[in-house]
This record gives sequence, C-alpha cells and structure tokens, in this order.
Amino acid sequence: MTNTENHNNTTPATGKYHGYIVYLYSFDIAYEMISKRVEQVLGMKTTDYSMLPSKRSPRQMFFYSPTMVRLPEKEFSTSEGTISVSRTAKIFSIGSLSLQFRIPFNAESLEDLIRFHDLEIAGVPLEQEAVRLAGEIQQDIRNRCIQPATITETEAYTMFCIDHLPAEDDPTDAEQWLHKNSPALAGLLRQEEDLHRLAQQEIDETVRHRVSYFGSDLIVIDWDAALIVEGGEYLDDIVHIAELANVQLVELRTYDQMLDAALDQAYRDVGRWKLRPRKGVLLKLQEIHIDMARLMDELVNITKFFGDWHLARVYRSLSNRFHLAEWHHVLENKLGTLAILYQRLQQERTNLWMVVLETAIVVLFILDVILLLAGL
Repeated sequence: MTNTENHNNTTPATGKYHGYIVYLYSFDIAYEMISKRVEQVLGMKTTDYSMLPSKRSPRQMFFYSPTMVRLPEKEFSTSEGTISVSRTAKIFSIGSLSLQFRIPFNAESLEDLIRFHDLEIAGVPLEQEAVRLAGEIQQDIRNRCIQPATITETEAYTMFCIDHLPAEDDPTDAEQWLHKNSPALAGLLRQEEDLHRLAQQEIDETVRHRVSYFGSDLIVIDWDAALIVEGGEYLDDIVHIAELANVQLVELRTYDQMLDAALDQAYRDVGRWKLRPRKGVLLKLQEIHIDMARLMDELVNITKFFGDWHLARVYRSLSNRFHLAEWHHVLENKLGTLAILYQRLQQERTNLWMVVLETAIVVLFILDVILLLAGL
C-alpha cells in the first residue's frame, strides 16, 4: 500500500500561497513495542507505511516501515476559524509515536503564515491536543507496549508546504524566488515578525540548508520549522523523512535522560560499601550498558540513508539542523563511561576474590604448620 494520502480538507486557492501546514509531534511511549504489528488503533485499521518508488530514491527499497493509521478528519474551532484537520499516527518498533496534524492554508504573503506557529484549537495550544491524543493512543495499545513510558513532553516540528510558486514569479525557478524572498522566509521559519531587524547573517544561516530536485521545487530546513515547495505525490515522503529525524531526536533526548540517571546512580553505588563485592551493582551496570547499546542500534536502523540521492540529502540536512551526530557522540561517551565503571568494578571484584583466595591459602598453610607442630 502506498503512502499517498487523501486530504479532503481543501481551501479555495485564491491567495498567492496555498497548501498545507504540517505539525509533527514525536513521543517516547514505551521501552519498545512487541514485534507483532498493531492491527488497530482507536478502532481504525492500520497499515505499513511505504515510500513511493521513483528516481528520487534507490531502486532497492530498504526503508524501515512503521505502522501507520489515518484517523478521521476532525473539525476544530481554532484561532484561525473553524478548520478541518487531517490526523495521522505512526508507531515505531523502538517505542516511539509520531503524530501528524495537517491543515490547509491560503495566504497572500509568507508573513501571514507566521501566526500559524502558535495555532490554538478549542482554546488550547495544538501541542496540548497532541499530548492528549498520544496518551489516548498509548492507552489503546498498552498491551503492545513493553514498559510504557509516562508522556510528559514532545518534540515538535512545523512544515509549511506550498503547492507551487506564485504565478507572478517564475514557477520554474525556485532558487530565484528564494533569493528574492529570503528575508520573509527567514522570518517565517524563525517566527520573527519584524523582518527589518533580522541581520543578513541570520537570514543566510536560516536558508543555508536547502535541497532541490527540480528547478521548481525547494526544501528549506531550519531547526524548528521547514518550508517545502512541492505539490506532487512525493510530499508525503518528504514529510516522512522529517518524522524519522524528529523521532530520532526525541529518542536521543530520552536516552540521554536515562543515561544521566544511570550514571548518577552508578557513581553513588561505586562510592558505597568499599569492602563489598557489589555483584548487584555490576549486574545493573551491565544490563544498562547492553540495553542502551541495543536501543541505539535500533534507533539508527530506522534511518538508514546512504548516498547522494534526494531523500538522503533531505535527511542529512535535517540531521545537521537537529545536531543528531552530536547527540550520538554525547550518548556514546556516556555509554563509554558506563563501560569503564563496569570494567573497574569487575576488576575490583576480581582483585577482591584474589585477595580472599590468597588469604585462604595462607590460612591453610598456617593450619598445616600448626597441625605439624602439634603432631610433634
């Protein structure tokens, strides 16, 4: 089954810019998921997400396919009026959940879109609604979750998806359009309404990470938001790549917190009871190190992108913006520290047993001498 979505909530294309705003929210909902695929979520049948084959991707498709469910469209009273919202959920085997809210827009300028960063529905921020829905989904599939997590925060990302460039500009030259509108685009992605205050250096930094396949399409990636000029069937694949990077970021943050707690406990355990063998401490450190190493490997496995093809370049730009490599480096260092603590405790335990054995040998030797002298 392909990933092409049927979005029925359309807005008359009377403005200069029209398309969709996609709000992504990623959550850590469990240690991991039971291997068997979830068949239903909130009464809706699920499917495996699959990317469309094209010259934008390798001939041999090796992508990880999460479980996906399209929830019914729902009308919300928002700060922008009553809007029909498309909702999609994806469940990852590493215990992650990604929610996608998609709304149509119709605007005369890029500046008009800035206010959509803080969209409210039913009087509350959209992020709060995402947290509520994530908790509802987690409860519905709780029997498939191994060690369910407490949902306290989310990793959010906003994507402004324009169907095509305005007719008054050259629709086939996205680079020229970017050069002309870079200040407004930087203001949109940085949520800065006073464009005149933005330095040229900040504008250049905002639009630095960009990717194009045809002359008419464009993807500009920033750390909190992105702009996509792509009205074709491959828009969902680009959004999916952003979801993968966002899921990876929220899991890396979660692992970082877990490792911080494990290291704090390990330092306390190492400092206590100097004369005890501390077998329990050793076992705990060993389990944490193995679990974290395995989870890191599974996390990397869902984002295997190699080569210079289009979607790989999109992912690399997202990875650079999210500093995923730095997160991996930090966690690897913490895993290395846990390994050192484990090795030192193991060596200390071995040394302690050596002392016990040597003491036993000396005691036995003394007993032999005493018995020998007593026999005389």
